[in-house]
Amino acid sequence: MSTPFTAKQGQDLAFIHLYTKLHRQAPAEADMQRYFRVTPPSVHGLVMMLETRGLISRTPRAARSIKLLIDHAELPQLD
Repeated sequence: MSTPFTAKQGQDLAFIHLYTKLHRQAPAEADMQRYFRVTPPSVHGLVMMLETRGLISRTPRAARSIKLLIDHAELPQLD
């Protein structure tokens, strides 16, 4: 069975999972921006796309509210 996400999206999801596990809270978009070295609009678009695809959920206007909706066992290792 193929994964429901691309390799790049897998890395994004793996980061969210690992960050949440290490810090006991979901990453802020700024954390993702620093790690992946991308612009704020790029991260926001990524988060919106992951949510649209049903891979994460989040509470609008609530900081650090990203939750994975897939089993972490399906995620690749973070490069």
